[in-house]
Amino acid sequence: MSHTVMDRAPATEAPAPRSLAHRRLPRWAPAALAVASAALGAGIGLAAGFESRVQWGLIAALLFVVSTYAVTTAVEGSRQAKDRIATSVVWVCFVLAVVPLASLAWTTVERGSRILDGYFLSHSMAGLNQNTPGGGIYHALIGTLEQVGIATLIAVPIGLLTAIYLVEYGRGRLAQAVTFFVDVMTGIPSIVAGLFILSTWVLTFGMGPSGFAGSLALTILMMPVVVRSTEEMLKLVPNELREASLALGVPKWRTILKVVLPTAIGGITTGVMLAVARIAGETAPVLLLVLGSSFINNDPFDGTQASLPLYVYQEYMLGTPHSYDRAWGAALVLIIFVMVLNLVARAIARWKAPATGR
Repeated sequence: MSHTVMDRAPATEAPAPRSLAHRRLPRWAPAALAVASAALGAGIGLAAGFESRVQWGLIAALLFVVSTYAVTTAVEGSRQAKDRIATSVVWVCFVLAVVPLASLAWTTVERGSRILDGYFLSHSMAGLNQNTPGGGIYHALIGTLEQVGIATLIAVPIGLLTAIYLVEYGRGRLAQAVTFFVDVMTGIPSIVAGLFILSTWVLTFGMGPSGFAGSLALTILMMPVVVRSTEEMLKLVPNELREASLALGVPKWRTILKVVLPTAIGGITTGVMLAVARIAGETAPVLLLVLGSSFINNDPFDGTQASLPLYVYQEYMLGTPHSYDRAWGAALVLIIFVMVLNLVARAIARWKAPATGR
């Protein structure tokens, strides 16, 4: 039996699949383009005779966006270039927002730290020529703490009860009217609030300037912030919690007190702290209603009083080197005070945040 050997034709090889990978810029490319744009922007600014570094920065930002688009188009294509240019614009806007803030913070810390010490915090300007060195902000610290504290004691209960009404009870035209007026109060300039209290409390009732008058104006500015923040926090409480409590026969007022408020207490406290930080730096109402004083006045209901924002304004308006130093020192203390309030608000929000299961 003969075996026939059949020659098989060699199988044709399948064509290799086209690679789906595209050329991409290395990760260090955006940073390199940013450095090159900054150097080129500075060079163009110097060559053109621009003395302001802000102009250099704007030229560098424009060069960074244009060069990012051009390089990405050449390497990765126009579709990816559009995404890159959007990212570049976002980064440029972020830098433009952060640089002035960082510059202000650095200048305040640099100039304010020269005078900030125990003596500056524990002495007032009583009996001191304001054109000479020395003096402190103790009287202004007392005034700020008392005025902000009184405004908080008035605004928080009113704002909290208003938010509870709008979320839990408010229906119809009355609730719409309250919401409308809260929105209007949110946009009221601080000087308008000061003029309102000046025309009523001081001029109509003849009570005279005092720390309490300033607190009333700060209350007007603080209440809408408390109402809005509390209202949003109450809306985040699940309705299932309310329904479960009501199904057990618990009255609505007790459900709000024992279920809704404890659930939202972290966000409510954060909103209150941010509202306090918002009014702590107000100058116009205090300038109209408190007037300022070089002496320590522990009674906010009688006589003029000082405050940190007003102290900064008055010292800076004197225009002497020593008054400038005191103004920067008080500004640094005020920034530290607001920063501490924000940190406390974040800590409370994190502490009271609901635990999430994995």
